[in-house]
Amino acid sequence: MKTAAATRKPKAAAPQTLDAQLCFALYSTGLALNKVYRKLLAPLGLTYPQYLVMLVLWERDQVTVSEIGERLFLDSATLTPLLKRLEASGLITRTRAKDDERQVIIALTPEGRAQKAEARAVPMELFCATECTVDELGAMKQQLESLRTSLARNT
Repeated sequence: MKTAAATRKPKAAAPQTLDAQLCFALYSTGLALNKVYRKLLAPLGLTYPQYLVMLVLWERDQVTVSEIGERLFLDSATLTPLLKRLEASGLITRTRAKDDERQVIIALTPEGRAQKAEARAVPMELFCATECTVDELGAMKQQLESLRTSLARNT
């Protein structure tokens, strides 16, 4: 089944230059964002993907791997090594669910809970690094979420 977006034909040929590509703008922005996060997260000993997992757990502790994967749009093959490193760092535990041993429950350790306070300044520091207003970032976030939804519908 084709969606309206899939059947829509562009009125003119799309530009073929690198700088005209939406994908490159998103990719290179992601790289720049990750560089800022690398600097901000280094004192916490976290990588950006690990920080995302910790954000999920700071919102709601004791969730399954699949729940984390759904929130972060990641599969378990990508999450498992990341979670093993967080466990080795003493920030989380991984235990099999008692009622369904196929499910693995991820929980914060006391150190993992304490790290939330240490990470409190990260969002504001990132906001300052963007040099955008709150309204600009809000609008940009909303546009990106809409784009993600549209692209997901067309995969």
